[in-house]
Amino acid sequence: MKRLFSLLKAHYETSLLLGAMLFLVLALVKPEIQLKQEVHNYLLLADISQSMNAEDMQVANKPATRLAYTQHLMRQVVKTSPCGTYVSVGVFAAENVALLFMPLEVCANFDIINDSINHLEWRMAWSGNSRMTFGVKAAEATFDYLNIPAQMLFFTDGDEAPKANGINKLDISDVRIGKNVIFVGVGGKEPAPIKRFNANNRFVGYWGTDAAAESAGGGVNYSDASKDDPDPPVAYAEFDRYLSSQDVDHLKEMATEIKGQYIEGIDEPAFYQFVQSQTPAAKFVTSYSVKWLFLTLAALMVIATYLPDVWAYRLRDRQTA
Repeated sequence: MKRLFSLLKAHYETSLLLGAMLFLVLALVKPEIQLKQEVHNYLLLADISQSMNAEDMQVANKPATRLAYTQHLMRQVVKTSPCGTYVSVGVFAAENVALLFMPLEVCANFDIINDSINHLEWRMAWSGNSRMTFGVKAAEATFDYLNIPAQMLFFTDGDEAPKANGINKLDISDVRIGKNVIFVGVGGKEPAPIKRFNANNRFVGYWGTDAAAESAGGGVNYSDASKDDPDPPVAYAEFDRYLSSQDVDHLKEMATEIKGQYIEGIDEPAFYQFVQSQTPAAKFVTSYSVKWLFLTLAALMVIATYLPDVWAYRLRDRQTA
């Protein structure tokens, strides 16, 4: 052992450089350890009902529908989330919620998540009506299916069809996931007409008051092109258009009832900071890279090769002082 130490002392530079090379090789292997840690886990839920086609928002200073604006906000949430954050995406229409995929880590699956968000559209809806309180109940069932605690960001204008009243409104005061629900209000405060498209997704006009009421009551199955192509009924004059706006009062009322939160979806840093400031909702066993440790050790070993020269230089200065 003494001989080994003597040998290392005599060839300390070579030993340190060989050690640095070893740690660099280990760093290239991308070593990881498994750690259980608290992480942000977001369920991004998009309202894809007809009112989300109202064009009263802006993205990059250009007119955009509420759904397009929702997609923009979702992409920015993903973009501003640090590595280690998990995201799943779902859609809401009529009375139900559909989960598109289970939670994925944002950095490893950035393109996949964004591609899914980019392809959200109104034709994914299975019915034309929209009942928010039933949707909240459906979201609760989705949480049970996830079997992983999550923070749900429910992007919606809160505009129901048919309008919520004492008869068709569901009691949601017993919802268990309230603390995990954030209603993100999307849409202008001033009434705006709702664009209507045919089954080929071509703009054909605006929803009329009669057509909207008829669709809201019975529901329209947009997967059946024969019912909506090529010329669905539209408003015949501007005064006949069905108007929609963000129902802030309704969203706040539901948030209060389930002990959740409401925030207006504004494309500003404050909104994304609010999202990231939420308490981590889940605990995942995640891979933690220790590459930085090996790179640091390699750098320290290279620096250590210069230490004898530094000591000798200081000693010489003291002797000449």
